[in-house]
Amino acid sequence: MTAPHAVVHAAVARCLAYPDDEFHAGLGVLRAALDEQPGPGRAELRAFLDHADAAAPDTLRQDYVRTFDFSGRRCLHLTWWTDGDTRRRGASLVRLKEVYRDHGWEYADTGELPDFLPAVCEFSALAGTDDLLREHRPALELLRFALTEADSPWAGVLQALVATLPGASPRDRAAAQAMARSGPPREEVGLAPFGTPLLEVVPR
Repeated sequence: MTAPHAVVHAAVARCLAYPDDEFHAGLGVLRAALDEQPGPGRAELRAFLDHADAAAPDTLRQDYVRTFDFSGRRCLHLTWWTDGDTRRRGASLVRLKEVYRDHGWEYADTGELPDFLPAVCEFSALAGTDDLLREHRPALELLRFALTEADSPWAGVLQALVATLPGASPRDRAAAQAMARSGPPREEVGLAPFGTPLLEVVPR
């Protein structure tokens, strides 16, 4: 992982996935990777790892399901925020698979859609590009506000993620919704993933 924020993006991918036994077993690896170099987002991710380490595994899993599975306002599927439950969403999902393939990766058949935020973060880490994250910046900010309002420990994970993207975050939900209407800020200046991978190498 040579991209500036690859470690953070890979760690975010793991922290936003379901906290299974593999996640808990890999907490030390995640912490060590974040300690290797300074940069934005690392403090927030370390705080989440402290929370995950202190929580009972079953409790963390129950909290995850309550947080992400029963509220559309805290959806981890990015095209839900942009397309809703419409036909347009199908085309957006196909395009994401094509983007992965263009960079040499094939989306694995894991039961999750290719717009699943952990998959997009994993792709960003592996491909060394944050283009998809910047493209979906308004959705990330709205999700961050929703998690913050719910006093969720995963709010810090979203804060860590947006801290790696160019431009300032909106100060409130209204500003985030305005960003969604006008598009994300544009940049003005010119490690293997942790846990079970969601992407596979495309044979050449």
